[in-house]
Amino acid sequence: MSNFTILKNGRVIDPLQGRDQVEDVWILNGNIVEPGSVESADCRVLDVDGCWVVPGLIDMHVHLREPGEEYKETIASGTMAAAAGGFTGVACMPNTNPVNDNATVTAFIREKAAQCNARVYPVGAISTGLKGEKLAEYGEMKKEGAVAVSDDGCPVVDSQLMRRALEYASSHGLLVISHAEELALSRGGCMNEGELSTRMGLRGIPAAAESIMVQREIELAELTGVHIHIAHVSTVAAVRLIRAAKERGVRVTAETAPHYFSLTEEAVTGYNTNAKMNPPLRSEADRRAIVEALADGTIDVIATDHAPHTVLEKEVEFNIAANGIAGLETSLSLSLALVREELLSPQRLVELMSCNPAAILGVGGGTLIVGKTADVTVIDPDRKYIFDAAKSFSKAANSPFDGWELQGLAVATFMGGAETYNVL
Repeated sequence: MSNFTILKNGRVIDPLQGRDQVEDVWILNGNIVEPGSVESADCRVLDVDGCWVVPGLIDMHVHLREPGEEYKETIASGTMAAAAGGFTGVACMPNTNPVNDNATVTAFIREKAAQCNARVYPVGAISTGLKGEKLAEYGEMKKEGAVAVSDDGCPVVDSQLMRRALEYASSHGLLVISHAEELALSRGGCMNEGELSTRMGLRGIPAAAESIMVQREIELAELTGVHIHIAHVSTVAAVRLIRAAKERGVRVTAETAPHYFSLTEEAVTGYNTNAKMNPPLRSEADRRAIVEALADGTIDVIATDHAPHTVLEKEVEFNIAANGIAGLETSLSLSLALVREELLSPQRLVELMSCNPAAILGVGGGTLIVGKTADVTVIDPDRKYIFDAAKSFSKAANSPFDGWELQGLAVATFMGGAETYNVL
């Protein structure tokens, strides 16, 4: 295939350059080049009229399950799902088996990802074994390609350890990603605490389980002066705390996931385990607050928290079912719904799914500026389809959106100029 590709007649949206206009994008030898700067005789031309051409999407929160749980997902299958979802890069959480808390595991992930369909940015563990007792070896993991540290899935209970994590990670140029959960309040819970959980006879998780820990993380970021990133924000209270912290200059950023602005706790009605996650789906008021926070800049990133599981782990009693959904292939479509509803602008959506994740993680991408690596996503905002989880590229089909009619999707994905997905 030619190493010269022209994407013609697309709506190019690049917030970092202030670009939003119909024009051509030229890709030569893996990089963005100035249109007309080279002879175009031997090139591949793709007419993307009616589509958006944007910097490659980056998902800063996924679970690829490898090493150790390849029966759920592999780095190969997960990155194929990522490419199909329009993602050119993903940051993978460390709760693998063995845990990514040392250079050997970090190197293994990078090596396995080298020939895959998306860039993989390993996130190392904050603490050894995710046990919250002592810090992992940040310097060694950084040398092997780690971009951040997190004990995602296991909140760091010890505040002194979290303070040390912020200071130690900062000295190595690593981002700290917090799983904000007060276990004393959430332990044993399996859905949002409220009237519905009472009616269903299920132990609830109060919103305060999130907001109390978010407040602690903000206090520690303020104390140390170090940037902290809050994962999977789901509540009104957490949004208010983050907004106030930003207003007074605290170095805090935050993400949410599409399920928190697309669904509410009502989705678990009938004990639907595909709608079980942690933090749980919340109230309609929480959902509206998340949308508002995405629009006003309080929440910086839309991430999937892609959490693949098998049928055996989901088709069990609700209270013992595994948490999480497979989200890489529905994230963009669900997020585009906010654009159609005029709750977000197209430019803001690209910031949330490309520019901001790149900047927060400190990785390449997030722009289509001439000379940069050609990580590009082509989006058809109008194409409708029925999502069939069983036909996804992920090994997992645990999605509450199975069977939904969705509108808008990635129709072509390029990583370093190489086509990783195309349904144009």
